[in-house]
Amino acid sequence: MLKAVAPLLAGLVFGIGLMASGMTDPAKVLAFLDLAGAWDPSLALVMGSAIAVALVPFGWARRQRRTLTGEPVQWPAARGIDRRLLLGGGLFGIGWGLGGLCPGPAVVARAAGLEGVWIFVLALLAGLLAVDLFDARR
Repeated sequence: MLKAVAPLLAGLVFGIGLMASGMTDPAKVLAFLDLAGAWDPSLALVMGSAIAVALVPFGWARRQRRTLTGEPVQWPAARGIDRRLLLGGGLFGIGWGLGGLCPGPAVVARAAGLEGVWIFVLALLAGLLAVDLFDARR
């Protein structure tokens, strides 16, 4: 039961947090990214608060071998900065700057019925498929 309910609750809390913080509003995100214009620093507070809140459970999780649902704890194996990370980060930044959305808020915005995010979500899915195809060829 916990295995089925925990991801649903985590997703709901995360989605509500994204909507309450304004991360699903492309205009607010673009105002945050516009350092030379009418800069809106409120999302910096959101991001800083999220990092501060996440430090406690991440610190706890680092000391565990199993999750609360019994699965083994898995951390990313890659530690360095490589071409793949730089390319992915660059594409993410370009997409965020052009559309004012990143993947989580786009999915939440679409699920909440906000108009105008279909193109972003379709581009996101195409990008995920392209990465899978690229990885399968390696």
